[in-house]
Amino acid sequence: MDDTLVLLNARAGALIDTGPERVREALASALRKRTNRADIRLVRPAYLKDEIERAARSDVSTLIVGGGDGSVSCAAHVLAGTGKTLGVLPFGTMNLLARDLGLPAKIEEAIEALSDTKPRRIDLARFNGRHFHSLSGLGFFSQMARAREEVRGHKLGRLVGVGIAAIRALHRTSVFSLDIRTETRRERVDALAVLVTNNRFGNDWRRPCLDEGVIEIHIAEDAGALSKLKASANLLTGAWRNDDDTDGIRTITARHVVIGRKRRRTFAATDGELRREYIPLRYDVRPGALTVLSL
Repeated sequence: MDDTLVLLNARAGALIDTGPERVREALASALRKRTNRADIRLVRPAYLKDEIERAARSDVSTLIVGGGDGSVSCAAHVLAGTGKTLGVLPFGTMNLLARDLGLPAKIEEAIEALSDTKPRRIDLARFNGRHFHSLSGLGFFSQMARAREEVRGHKLGRLVGVGIAAIRALHRTSVFSLDIRTETRRERVDALAVLVTNNRFGNDWRRPCLDEGVIEIHIAEDAGALSKLKASANLLTGAWRNDDDTDGIRTITARHVVIGRKRRRTFAATDGELRREYIPLRYDVRPGALTVLSL
């Protein structure tokens, strides 16, 4: 690794719990083994995107981002196609990309593991021109992202907060009609949720392959109240992969998909970030678009 810049989300709960100075010292020690120079900065969330864009224009060869999936997604989008290498520290809740890169969940172990990582190229997906590393969801998933923001920091803890968010999301989710087009098919569906993933996810929300060059579209179709409950649970846990009775959840594999509906705009939750997007929604895969540090 040549010159390295480390940007840490200063408001990340995992960073605060561990202690910023303790994290700084551990990072300096781990990076000293393999880099000419390491600059470690704590950045407030409002300025993180600007710092990532500044790093992309600089002569820094490796950018390591400590944050949740949203922060990592921002970095992946900015660094796509630049030739710079992205390192990930799992400071968020799900840490989907960090897990798929083999990084430990505990911060101290993840920092120590940086010295053993090697560069590799992975696919990114693209949504209305913006890259993302893991997944993008409509319907139930966008409602789930909205509800999780409402209960963030719940006094009874994260797991209770997630449960409350799921109940709220389920209550708010209604059936919506979509026109789905891929390179080989076109169909009209009435859905409770649609999940678009970069490459294939397994039943434990892990991807066995990060460079398969495909996207998957998982559709939970309307099938009544009881099926709505089970479909929502299956979508949250990934259980549709090993459940013979999927209750209306089916999967389409493609390289690009266009999703239309009657509305002009709709909410989508992409790598944990809720955004209002213009319709039609256009997804595609960009093979080998990003170089990352992986175990």
